[in-house]
Amino acid sequence: NARDLVMEAAFAPVQALLGNSLRVQAPSPKNISDGLVCFKSTVKSGKVAVVSVKKQLAERKSFFSRSPTFHLRIRRSSEYVSDGPLLILNHVETQVAGASSSSCPMMDPDEAFVPAHRTDAGNGKKFHIVTFGCQMNKADSERMAGAIENIGFRWTPDVNSADMVVYNTCAIRESAEHKVYSYLGYQAARKRMDPNLTLVFAGCVAQQVGETLLRRVPELDIVMGPQHSNRIGSLLEQVWNGSQVLATDWIEQVEDISKPRRESTVTGWVNIIYGCNERCTYCVVPNTRGVEQSRQPEAILKEVEELGRWGFKEITLLGQNIDAYGRDLPGITAEGRRAHTLTDLLYKIHDVPGIERIRFTTSHPRYFSQRLINACAELPKVMPFFNIPFQSGDDDILKAMKRGYTVARYRDIIHRIRDAIPDAAISADAIVGFPGETDAQFQNTVDLVEELQFDTVNTAAYSPRPNTPAATWENQVDDEVKKERLQMLNRAVNQAAWNCSQRYLGRTEEVLVEMVSMKDPSMVVGRTPTNRTTLLKGDITELRGKIVPVEIAEARSFTLIGQRVGELR
Repeated sequence: NARDLVMEAAFAPVQALLGNSLRVQAPSPKNISDGLVCFKSTVKSGKVAVVSVKKQLAERKSFFSRSPTFHLRIRRSSEYVSDGPLLILNHVETQVAGASSSSCPMMDPDEAFVPAHRTDAGNGKKFHIVTFGCQMNKADSERMAGAIENIGFRWTPDVNSADMVVYNTCAIRESAEHKVYSYLGYQAARKRMDPNLTLVFAGCVAQQVGETLLRRVPELDIVMGPQHSNRIGSLLEQVWNGSQVLATDWIEQVEDISKPRRESTVTGWVNIIYGCNERCTYCVVPNTRGVEQSRQPEAILKEVEELGRWGFKEITLLGQNIDAYGRDLPGITAEGRRAHTLTDLLYKIHDVPGIERIRFTTSHPRYFSQRLINACAELPKVMPFFNIPFQSGDDDILKAMKRGYTVARYRDIIHRIRDAIPDAAISADAIVGFPGETDAQFQNTVDLVEELQFDTVNTAAYSPRPNTPAATWENQVDDEVKKERLQMLNRAVNQAAWNCSQRYLGRTEEVLVEMVSMKDPSMVVGRTPTNRTTLLKGDITELRGKIVPVEIAEARSFTLIGQRVGELR
């Protein structure tokens, strides 16, 4: 990561910088005079490094007019000054882009101050992001959008008029991968007509195919994995320097100083853990999102507090295995448990002013503890909705999937949740047609849905994914059999969802209104505490972000319809 190469040494003697490359902001023409150039770089600690060199190193001023950044290799320095926010390297001998080197006295550092990131790079140009897949991808897109706006671009809803198009991709299903390739083909043709169009291919498919995609679609400017989402600004700078960028290497996640461009003004995603350490035999996520990396609790609290100040009413904590949060953070309590867990985090953020609802997803049955259940029952802002995938209702299939639990263990979790929170809504995920699945094993999955009566289940036919063990097995299930089983399971899921919805009839639910209905502009859409989508008549300008008491008059499988019966809050 070029931004961080030398920055660790902000408060150390300058000798610690010797031999390293310092990524600096290219100066404006006023900083190039009498052969003297003053460079500036933001140090990781928050200080500013100012370096002066003679400009016989790079006399072509036109280079600076189009290059946003430079790399200086620090070879020798006779003086080091640390003064407040400044880190001054005086009489520095450096090497720039392979040119000869020299040393010179210091310029006035105030003359060197330029933005740490080019805020005018977009100059009002337009960008559009197309997002496929899960909530993690949606959150990544918001972070990328914030970074892109930070460098001067503005968002447009029209992908075909955008000067920059970003595809944020999902690799979970083969169909999603094919879909994004078809979209990309049109934009690649656009770029052949307009070379100034910037094309970015991000997300899990990008991580999965990497350099192969650059060869397949040479029109692409950037192919970047999801772990690089908060670096898109610096990657774009490389593009504008004339490079085609491949960013799929593993990096340690750092706190993102840019602000996401939130799609909603009511609800906000908050990533708390990246990556996945599980090795389910069907899943590409560990290969595309890397190992688990938990954010520091204080950083999460700060983001939640900021959302509260901005007027957000609800947050959703995100992670591939969110209840595994904190496993990689140091510390053990006096009771002998980990010092940082999802349970501890819920207590930490619960009382943030302005935030009225807290959700989290997705949970793994292996880590779902009684302590977490107790916290959810105790904390009123934590909503009674749980997404806990079971994937299969058969123990042998779960073992082949390497899920790490049994059906009995899963069933026990659901019963304990319902004992503690009787009205809790349970969502799950299930796969049919996993390699080797027999009719009887599939029926066990249907039986589990009928027994536990889930509020909703996200279902899918097994899709072989690259670089996963199950994709290489010979006992693949025929596609027609998978299709038939998926239809059978969906009938059971829909019936269970309808059964669950009937309990709302005649009840008054507190609905947080989020948007206007796409089908009927006279109606608004919100969600109950149990995450049931609810429609009611109303004016979105009055009701957006308000919690509305709604009497439920009609209950469909996945949607409730009602009317306002009380005061807003």
